[in-house]
Amino acid sequence: MQDLPEIGLGTWENTDPETCAESVRIALEAGYRHVDTAQHYENEDAVGEGIARADVPREELFVATKVHPVRFGLAHSEVIEGLEASLDRLGLDRLDLLYVHWPVGNYDAAETLQAFDELVDRGLVDHVGVSNFSEELLDEAMDHLDSPLFAHQAETHPLLQQDDLVAHAQEHDYHHVAYSPLARGRVFEMPEISEIAERHDASAAQVSLAWLLSRENVSVVPKATGEAHIRDNLGALDLELDEEDVERIRGIEREERFVERDGAPWQEG
Repeated sequence: MQDLPEIGLGTWENTDPETCAESVRIALEAGYRHVDTAQHYENEDAVGEGIARADVPREELFVATKVHPVRFGLAHSEVIEGLEASLDRLGLDRLDLLYVHWPVGNYDAAETLQAFDELVDRGLVDHVGVSNFSEELLDEAMDHLDSPLFAHQAETHPLLQQDDLVAHAQEHDYHHVAYSPLARGRVFEMPEISEIAERHDASAAQVSLAWLLSRENVSVVPKATGEAHIRDNLGALDLELDEEDVERIRGIEREERFVERDGAPWQEG
């Protein structure tokens, strides 16, 4: 399995063009090498501007976006056209990783993923990923893909630990990419996280991210716009939790999901 940078910059809701471009530039020049965006975020132009401003060679970067089931659609031709439009907005000639954003709308594993394979064959996309899938949909996707599944992105944090999905990624040797890894800020209110942070002289964000990164095959894409938060999140790479810390967070029994949409796989049944 090819490496994926452990921490990437999430850009959801970062829609002010100048703020978005500068946050991308700051993150890349601070040491981030993975930037995550999506057609649905309506900021690919600004992300591309930030990449262009940063004094970092393109070959060092890992840029990911997602094809949306509504904005462009997931039929074969819609995937191709959507990716070409994304590349134009990003100012890039290829993408490191392209995701299916949601398995809803006109998503069809055979047709949609055939288009992803075609994009890989054409050299426009290096890696194929999916987002917000169930284990069953992941198995189906792998059955239809000629390219190896590189990543699955899902909401994952101490209040939604996603043990089954992480285990699936480990078993099949692809990356589990945790979005909303700070539980929409809820980790700052959790005594378990705060006490561990105080003991390590770290921030609650760093503890949450370090806990996720202690799990095999897991990467994180926390959202941040200000330089202080961008740099603080990156500091999670230098925080080593002990086994007691890891198990205390793993033992949290409260569960809360923050991202929902009609037709999501976990709503079935």
